[in-house]
Order: sequence, then C-alpha cells, then structure tokens
Amino acid sequence: MSGAGGADSAEAGHGKGGAFAPLRERTFRNIWSASLFSNFGQLFLGVGAQWEMTRLSNSPSMVALVQTAMMIPLMLVTLPAGAIADMFDRRRIAMTGLAFSAVTAAVLAGIAFLGLTTPWVLLAFCVLIGGGVALFSPSWQASIPEQVSRAHLPAAVALGTISYNVARSFGPALGGLIVVVYGVQAVFGMTALLYLPLLTAFFFWQRRHVPSRLPPERIDRAILTGARYALHAPAVRTALLRVLVFGFSTATASALAPLIAKDLLHGNAATFGILLGAQGVGAVAGALFVSQIREAISTEWALRLFAVGTGIALVAIGFSHSLVLSCLAFLVVGACNILTVAMLNVTVQLSAPRWVTARALSLFSSAITAGVGIGAWCWGVVAGAHDVAFALIASGIAVAASALLGAVLPVAQDTEGDMDSIEIGNEPEVTLPLTLRSGPVVIELEYDVDPGHAREFYDAMMMLQRVRKRIGAFDWTIARDIENPALWTERYHCPTWGDYLRMRGRYTQPDFDIQAKVDVFNRARHARRVRRRLERPFGSVRWKADSFDAHQETVGYIGP
Repeated sequence: MSGAGGADSAEAGHGKGGAFAPLRERTFRNIWSASLFSNFGQLFLGVGAQWEMTRLSNSPSMVALVQTAMMIPLMLVTLPAGAIADMFDRRRIAMTGLAFSAVTAAVLAGIAFLGLTTPWVLLAFCVLIGGGVALFSPSWQASIPEQVSRAHLPAAVALGTISYNVARSFGPALGGLIVVVYGVQAVFGMTALLYLPLLTAFFFWQRRHVPSRLPPERIDRAILTGARYALHAPAVRTALLRVLVFGFSTATASALAPLIAKDLLHGNAATFGILLGAQGVGAVAGALFVSQIREAISTEWALRLFAVGTGIALVAIGFSHSLVLSCLAFLVVGACNILTVAMLNVTVQLSAPRWVTARALSLFSSAITAGVGIGAWCWGVVAGAHDVAFALIASGIAVAASALLGAVLPVAQDTEGDMDSIEIGNEPEVTLPLTLRSGPVVIELEYDVDPGHAREFYDAMMMLQRVRKRIGAFDWTIARDIENPALWTERYHCPTWGDYLRMRGRYTQPDFDIQAKVDVFNRARHARRVRRRLERPFGSVRWKADSFDAHQETVGYIGP
C-alpha cells in the first residue's frame, strides 16, 4: 500500500462495513467526492452534444454517432493508457488526462459560442475530450487498491460506479435544462470547469511512486504483454467477452435516448434528461447492492438474471408512449447495466495481479466501450432503416438471448487470492556479458518424474503453461525423453534478457503455488536443472579464433 491512503486503509481494514465503508478512508473519500463533479461535467457534455446534433442533423445515425465518438477514445486510447499507468506514476498520468479534457472542453465551448459548430467538428471534439478521459480512467481505477484496504475493494469499485450514476441521476436533466435556458455553449463551458476539482484532488494525493528496478518496457511491448495476460487468464478473458456482448446489445438505451424522447414520447431536451436521469437513479440503486448480491448468489447467475431483466425493459421502452412507463423501464435498465458492469469489473480487479492491473482494467473498459460504441452505430442504422421502436425491441431480444452465453462462457466465482508480486529466489548466475536487449533467451527446466504419475504431472504442467504465457513466456513446450521416460523438459522463450527479468518479477503467490504443485512430482526437486541460453548469440563470440576478445579478461569467457 502506498501513498496517504495506507494509514487510512490500516484503520478500516478490519471489516467490510457495508457499501459506504471505503469512504472512511481519507484518500479514497477525497478523490471519490471530487469525481462527482467531473462526472457531472462528462454527462453535461453528452447531453449537450447529442441534443446539439439533433439540431445540426436529422439523421438518426449521426445522433447515435455522438456516443460512438465519445466511446472511440476509450476503445483506442485506454489500452495504451493502461500500459502507461502500469509503467509510470499513475497520479501524474491521471492529472495529465484530466487537464487535457478540461482544456479541450473549454475550446469547444469557445467554438460553440462563436457559432462555428458543425456535425463533424462536434464529433471531433467529443473524440478529443474522450481521449483525455481514456488516459485518466485506467490510472484512477488501478489506483483504487492503493486507496482502500482489500476487504473494501468490491465496495470501492461499486462506489466508483455510484459516483458516475449519482451524477447521471440528475446531470442529464440538469444538463437538458441548461441547454434550454442558456444554450449548449454554457454546457460545454461547465464541462471544462467541473474537471478541475478532481484534478485538484489528485494533485494533493501524496502517493509514493516506487519505480521498478528495471527500465520501463517499450509501449508496444507493454501493450502486447497486457493483451497476452488477458488472453491466457481465463477469468479476465471471459469477463472481457461477456461485457463486450452485453455492451453491444444494450447500447440502444443511451444511444437512442434523444430519439426516444423526441419520436416515441414527443418530448424535448428536458424529457431526454429525465429518461437518462431515471436510468441513473436505477444504476445508483443497483450499485448499492453489489456486495450483497455477490455474497447471495454466484456472479454467473446474477449476470443471467440481469441480461433477462434488461431485455424485458428494452422491449417495454420500444412499445411505450408513456413517460412514466418509459422511466420505470429505464430504471430497470440502469440497475441491471450497472450491476453487470460492476460485478464483472470486480472479477477483473480480484483476478489481475498488481503489475498488470491497469492494463487489465483498460482492456475491460475497451471491451465495454467497443460494445457500446459499435452497438450504438449498428442500432442507429437499424433505427434509420426501420424505426426507433423496432431497434429497441430487437436490442431487447438480443440482450435477453445473451444470457445463454453463460452455458459456454461461464464466469468463475470471484477469488480473493494475494495478487502482489513475490520474490522467487534462485537468482540466475551470469558470466556471459548481457544487456537488457540481449536475446532471444531460451529457458529450459528438467523434471525427473515417476512414469506412474505422468498423467497427473502433465495436467499440472498444463496449468503452469498458462502461468508462464500470461506473465511473458513465448513458444512454451513440454517434451518427454524417448530413452528415459522419467525425464521431462519444459522450454520457453523470452524476447530479451530484460523481458526475462521482468517475467521473474511477475509471479504471484497463486502462480508460485502452481509451480509447487508441479515440483511435487519432481523426484530431483532439490537438484532441478535450469538452463538459460542466449539464442543466436551475435557478439558473444569472436569472428575468428585469433580475434581480440574484449570480454575474455573480465568474465573469463574464451571463444569461439
């Protein structure tokens, strides 16, 4: 635990204490309270931009593209932002993203005041402001475990969603009212101002950043590492796929809300705000029960119930011409949506180790925003080809049917193992001159296994394979000696010596426990042979036997 939140966490870590227990911890409380204002600003931007687009264009797809434009950065920027957050000081990265969004929103307000807004200018600035938010988001989410005790983490994740949805309960209606009274330029200006309290809260957070002993990875390598971790971590991979499908099938509620207000309910901007406010109230109510629902039923069954509930509510909205009935249906959509997202988010938080938390969460954000963004565009096209009611009914059927995914992609019950990195010992002895860029590196481990336990050993090695791959190993293989069937050789590659050293620093206690299960079968456990080889060792040997060897005297290496 680092930063000012550590002392608070120690005080509050003795019990879970309910949905609001994380607010006892000072650092989390300060940042969470400030996040309310930034969420109001973000919602003001969404309401103003979508309503302004209805004035600038009569195309349903253009209206839906506003939400897509705000989601595109979360699809494209969030993963690099997660990698940056894992490599550098998360506090500084969060501040940079917030500052960029504030400045960009202020520029959009100026353009709107001068009357220079066009549909494509509006979409472009939605992308830019969303880019700042996308840079901020992984740093904020990944820093939550630093601000609260582990016992409070699920409640803290839920409170993060409550912060957004408290604002969503009132922000859209208030934003719609401001649009009617003062115009969209006032809404855009307030968006810029409302980012400042959160920027200030992060500025005063005395987080102690402990840099790695190794230089940061290249950004492309860091992104690849995060993606490979998610690919080879079943709990994270399943959560990403499920939230992607859920986001795609439920995108109609928010993407087509202006048209629901305008075409189905024959209302105005205030009606639009009331609908989104109802959805926000439902989300707040649902988020309060995340911890209780996790304790009462499995995550998988909860997700199935929420999918069916959302589907029924979307079909009801499609048939409704009553504001009251539509608001009730939006309440249900809000509650089911936030419960689904929060429970899957908790699954990722508890499954991903600290070294890759920001990247795992950025992939989660990318998955849901990709689903919502692509879904918004697709359902907008459906609404344009048919009508809004048809799109809503089709969307409701699709999300209800997504409950069947649980049969083929079930979400495992959350585990709360220790996800901090551990020291594995057995430091490699190096006499060959190496740099962090030397490579590829080949690692071989020999095991002496009783042939009578070959099947059990092989099954354990398949579990170890997933561990190796998700922390950085490539080309993993297991081979059995033909002459002596008791001898097995595990082999894998790392691109460079630096990648191998980073991989050694990524083992968690659950990973180490799997290695221990494998070692039980090794009869030569205390004499296990580990070989580390430099493949294609260019520069480590002399070109000719009589060539001068610069390393001969320093390391005792004699070539060729």
